Amino acid sequence: MIWGHEDPGLHATVVWTERVAGRGEDAEPFAAHHFATAQGLLAVFDGSGGSGSSLVWQAPDGQMRTGAWVGSRVARLATDCWFHEVVVDGEPDDPEQLREVLRYFLSSAPQRRSKLVGKMRRQLPTTLAAVRYQVRGDSAECQVLWAGDSRAYTLRPDRGLCVLTRDHTEEQDALELLRSDPPMTNSVCADREFDIESQRMAFPLPCVLLAATDGFFGYVHTPADFEWLLLHTLMRARTPVEWADLLRREVQGYTADDASLAVVALGYPDFSQIRTAFADRHDTMTKHYTRTRPPAAAPAAEQRDWQDATWRAYRTDYETYLPPPPEERI
Repeated sequence: MIWGHEDPGLHATVVWTERVAGRGEDAEPFAAHHFATAQGLLAVFDGSGGSGSSLVWQAPDGQMRTGAWVGSRVARLATDCWFHEVVVDGEPDDPEQLREVLRYFLSSAPQRRSKLVGKMRRQLPTTLAAVRYQVRGDSAECQVLWAGDSRAYTLRPDRGLCVLTRDHTEEQDALELLRSDPPMTNSVCADREFDIESQRMAFPLPCVLLAATDGFFGYVHTPADFEWLLLHTLMRARTPVEWADLLRREVQGYTADDASLAVVALGYPDFSQIRTAFADRHDTMTKHYTRTRPPAAAPAAEQRDWQDATWRAYRTDYETYLPPPPEERI
């Protein structure tokens, strides 16, 4: 599925792909904008197939669905309802309120209880990464919310791609996370306590915000490659829909997972000005990262040295807004 929208000051692009047709455990990305209040929400949900692989529900067409498939979609519905309550009904927008809505929906979802038990098993497990924003004057006030290892970002012409979330895993180095697959220490689920982490910030307009599951960023060579993918496809697109289609084609060529992405560009009068704003950054990324990549046949040690050097050069800007570890928060 691809989708795009364009209005002066508001351009949105959404991509959703399944590795196996009809079996994708990512829910469709959520992207909504309430014009009356200039508020919006981007969110992605990645059902955790490892801990939620048991079949728990039979669809009306007879297809059996896993706990991960059900969990991501129930979490999407709950988040949609929470956003409606915040925008239309004036309910609190704090993370605890979202957590309670998620817990209610997940506890109410019909499912078969698995006979399999274990420390890593979960009922209806899923990640969540979301950015709720409101345009006020010349800035976008943002509330970032997450659980698990899906991520939210901002994309800037001066710094490039900047992560806004910290993965709920023991390993915290983004490059090492590409080289390993550590278990999550926190995720949305029906049978155990979980946390929705958050941070608030504001970005001057124009700005670009996005949320993605690890199908997009977890199968590249370095964290910089994900930014280059975004910019390389952007430079070739003329509309948000074309950008979505190019992203879909690229991600399906390298990922080994379902992949979901939601992007909104705020404050740009038209789509061509987004391309213009990021043209220099694209050229910089191409020069310093993609053109320095060793050939595919290069020895593994040479490939690893290139990854390490690329990450050292890229890391400072990428982690500009990285939330501090829990033990360092006040």
